[in-house]
Amino acid sequence: MYIAIEGVIGVGKTSLARLLQPSFKSNLLLEIFEENPFLQEFYQDRARYAFQTQIFFLLSRYHQQRNNVPELLQSNKNLITDYTFEKDALFADVNLQGDELDVYYSVHAALAERIPAPDLTVYLKASTDILLQRITMRDRSYERSMEAGYIASLNEAYEKFFTHVKEGRMVLTIDTNKLDFVHNPADLQYIDDRIRQTLRMPPFQAALPID
Repeated sequence: MYIAIEGVIGVGKTSLARLLQPSFKSNLLLEIFEENPFLQEFYQDRARYAFQTQIFFLLSRYHQQRNNVPELLQSNKNLITDYTFEKDALFADVNLQGDELDVYYSVHAALAERIPAPDLTVYLKASTDILLQRITMRDRSYERSMEAGYIASLNEAYEKFFTHVKEGRMVLTIDTNKLDFVHNPADLQYIDDRIRQTLRMPPFQAALPID
């Protein structure tokens, strides 16, 4: 079973992927974002460095998923990732425009055909205020100059995408505003149960019919 965790910056994708790994006895594939040489400059001057940053991420994510996902899916273990390949296009919609966006779309469309889709995408959502609080708490140096308006734009893009997700795509949406799955085992178990119910993976408690 291939499960991808998605959501805006700061929502807790990587933390949740790591916490779910033992329960699902899964392989873990985490996004490599620190290697992007344009990332620091991008948060300081998004207009100038957006295209370079976006193309680097696109190719990096493509190579990581193309080189690892098919092989990991051949094993007898589940796979959990903390991002989807589609994520890149959501950021491009916010960061790029005009000819740069057109070029990006052409490259993304050609590469996306070769990437396996997850069996389930877990979309973690949170308000912009909550996301900003979490980003501040983790205190990554390159995120200190991140603007609230940028996070709000990303939040809107994610919400729009997952509200109109393609037919046949399995998505589980979880509102994390009042959850603390990192420190509260009950919240983590709640998400674990929701995933198992959605995928009908044992052990899970099926929902009772409502009259």
